Amino acid sequence: MDLVFQPLVPWPIVSLAALAVVVLGALGLYRSLKGSALRVLIGLALVLALANPVLRQEEREPLSTIVPVIVDQSQSQQLPERQQATKIAAEALKERLSRIPGVEPRIVEAKADPASDTPSTRLFGSLADATADVPAGRVGAALFLTDGQVHDIPANGRPPGLSVPVSSLITGRAGETDRRIEVLKAPRFGLKGKEVEVLFRVTDDGADPGRPARVTVRVNGSEAATLEAVTGAPTPFRFEIGRAGANVVELSAEALQGEITDTNNRAIQVVEGIRENMRVLLVSGEPHAGERTWRNLLKSDASVDLVHFTILRPPQKQDGTPINELSLIAFPTQELFVDKINEFDLIIFDRYQHRGVLPLLYYDYIAQYVDRGGALLIAAGPEHAGEDSIALTPLEGVLPAAPDGMVIERGFYPRISAEGRKHPVTRGLEGGASEPPRWGRWFRTIGVEQPAGRVVMEGPDERPLLVLNRAGEGRVAMLLSDQGWLWARNFEGGGPHAALYRRIAHWLMKDPDLEEEALRASASGRSIFVTRQTMEGNPGAATLRTPSGKDVPLTLTESEPGLFRAEAKVDETGLFEVVNGDLTALVHVGTPDAPEFKAMISTEERLRPVAEETGGIVARLGDPQKPVIPDILPVRGNARVEADGRVLVRMSTETVLKGVSTLPLLGGYAGVLVLLLGLGFNWWREGR
Repeated sequence: MDLVFQPLVPWPIVSLAALAVVVLGALGLYRSLKGSALRVLIGLALVLALANPVLRQEEREPLSTIVPVIVDQSQSQQLPERQQATKIAAEALKERLSRIPGVEPRIVEAKADPASDTPSTRLFGSLADATADVPAGRVGAALFLTDGQVHDIPANGRPPGLSVPVSSLITGRAGETDRRIEVLKAPRFGLKGKEVEVLFRVTDDGADPGRPARVTVRVNGSEAATLEAVTGAPTPFRFEIGRAGANVVELSAEALQGEITDTNNRAIQVVEGIRENMRVLLVSGEPHAGERTWRNLLKSDASVDLVHFTILRPPQKQDGTPINELSLIAFPTQELFVDKINEFDLIIFDRYQHRGVLPLLYYDYIAQYVDRGGALLIAAGPEHAGEDSIALTPLEGVLPAAPDGMVIERGFYPRISAEGRKHPVTRGLEGGASEPPRWGRWFRTIGVEQPAGRVVMEGPDERPLLVLNRAGEGRVAMLLSDQGWLWARNFEGGGPHAALYRRIAHWLMKDPDLEEEALRASASGRSIFVTRQTMEGNPGAATLRTPSGKDVPLTLTESEPGLFRAEAKVDETGLFEVVNGDLTALVHVGTPDAPEFKAMISTEERLRPVAEETGGIVARLGDPQKPVIPDILPVRGNARVEADGRVLVRMSTETVLKGVSTLPLLGGYAGVLVLLLGLGFNWWREGR
């Protein structure tokens, strides 16, 4: 209750009235006039009545004390035991705080920013957000449910804008250990066939360094080495870049006995393989337009080292021309097909026939070259159907089709076969989807018997036109026509000869992007994109294995013939594994050196300075089945109280106004009227 004035007239008038009363009273007293004192009292009473003194009483209701409970839901908290302890403790805290009169608990889940590629645990940021809508005086305490791995602790140990006890309840067990592996240094690119070095380190958190750890290294899905690493020390690994394109190095450390999780025991590094120069040997049986098409295409690529020979005349042809005028360069058969054959990435025989230039033994060397992983392309002309066909040499063992002796010479549109619509070499060739195809005709094809491998393009009467096959560790392609140059010359609109030839060459050289059966995964932000290439039917669902060990089914939907895709939005960051049948693919979401991956063991040490600075406590919950919740002690005022293992909550003194009651002391205008009557009576009395 308090006294307030609610003047009946403006304050200047009240002030003038008071001044008049004082002046007249002083003058009367000075002249010793009778009744002056009474006049002054009545005048002052009149002025007081004009000021209208009022007794006011406010009805206030105390506001609740806000206690935010910040529940850590970061990735390191996703271990089953920690999740269970956190859930039970959060419910228990909410129930206990609600039983205290005047306390309002706020349960806030602190998750990683879904837009961030560098996840971290930011509990103090979540605390600021949870209390942004209330005055600081209403916040009585702050509670953290966490494993202790917090990455936004203020330098002074106090939450910004708040002066309250901050207590932390720690999940996990004391003395935890965890093994993790990280790549310290690795090149982004490497030359195919050259060695590169990856530097990694195995760390045992919670254990002494220096113990041995076995690390299995896989390169492109195949086991490459098993290393004995020393924990805490960098370990190098050297390997040869086996192919152009992405080379995936997977490092897997054996589990540490008793470690809390093995989800961070793996790491990957992608090294892009670059061909220093693609070495191609092109041997043409005779000069023709198709030969120039191959030559021009290969010479236009700066990354191709082309060795090209054209056989102008067979050795048995004798017309008296001097030997030194037959060619500018002698055909170095032994050097090319014996001494240096393994240095070539691709060998092309263009309309070549066996005419005695190459001994039969050399064809056997070429077959062995293919079996060991080499690439061979046969661009066949009429010679392939004759008696001197190279299909009748020791090459027969690696060729996917034998000629039947027929040369079909009539116009036809090269068509992509049913298999070809699924194959990466021919799928999506511009103009091939319509009927007839939107490209020019060819006029000759070579007949073959039932071929092995895959027929991806067809000629007249659905005869094989382009056959792709594997032989041993190598690959062979047969283009059963020499008419591809018509597309290069833009005959009847031309066709995608450059794209077709280039894809054939890169498939032969095992380009990963042109594999018939492949599973690929890539990440953009928090989305994972999965692509499944297959020549079979629907490959079924894929499984996405998260860093926390959960398996998420992915439905693969056909986007093009032979190409199935899926997209998954993920909340976690780290190394994901995609599995479909026998194929696996690894993809990393977020940066590998993010703070959330630096340590997974629970700790009390990081938040202890905060508790000491603010008057809170740090305590472990203990058994995840029955976590131990400390007692809660509500206190009032700013008196210093020893926490003594209890969670302090400083009760708020904030109130809200519910209503106001007033009592005028002089009755308002009625009081003024009474005073005026009294004053008139006094003057009347003195007048008598």
